[in-house]
Amino acid sequence: MSTTISFEDFTKVDIRIGTIIEVADFPKARKPAYQLKIDFGTLGIKNSSAQITDLYSKKELLNRQITAIVNFKPKQIANFMSECLVLGVANAKGEIVLLKASTTIKNGEQVS
Repeated sequence: MSTTISFEDFTKVDIRIGTIIEVADFPKARKPAYQLKIDFGTLGIKNSSAQITDLYSKKELLNRQITAIVNFKPKQIANFMSECLVLGVANAKGEIVLLKASTTIKNGEQVS
């Protein structure tokens, strides 16, 4: 069951479109993950750790547009600082399917 929030609560969450420009294995993560560098246009490049290794290869992720929350407090994950949260939905097997815009959008554009 979800909790009802106000529109003002929603406006505090900064969801943006970005393009993955670098993908690396993350062997020090507790669960299988990649280290990503994501270009958010005028917001700059941010790092993220993403547990998306089940469905996506590094090659498939490179230059792919994603959606992410960019205003979370950075989080230390092993030896890596994650600066944003890449958004996805767990399928029936628990594998994360990335959320993305249906057409190419300028990096840094805000989801509203």
